[in-house]
Amino acid sequence: MTLEELNNLCKDTFIDLLNIEFTGITDAKIEAVMMINPDLCQPTGVVHGGALISLAETVGSAGSFLLVDTKQFNTFGSTVYSQHLAPARSGGLHATAEIVVKNDFKHVWDVKIRDDEGNLVSISRVTNSIRRKKDTDNLN
Repeated sequence: MTLEELNNLCKDTFIDLLNIEFTGITDAKIEAVMMINPDLCQPTGVVHGGALISLAETVGSAGSFLLVDTKQFNTFGSTVYSQHLAPARSGGLHATAEIVVKNDFKHVWDVKIRDDEGNLVSISRVTNSIRRKKDTDNLN
């Protein structure tokens, strides 16, 4: 799947609502950017931690989605651990997810989110469950 196809797949979803755009894909890494706007911020003007977690899970989950045969397998986010390290108020948030574990039933991704100046804003570990689809999952 190309970057353009992935970004088009995300149209009219929560990912689109958060204005997340995927910017890079390899077999072991996926990158995205989320532009900060007031809707993502706490009343103090700092990006809400939930927005950072949503960005991390989106990037880690997309990485797993791209690594499996989606006709045979579903990917489900199962755990996200995050530490927010510095406030972000404006510009872009650049997320890079790198795979740590890839096996038949679990993928684990480390996600670093940086601001436009390269400062580390948040780190997360995202775990996805990989499940074989049941016959009923393929019905339209």
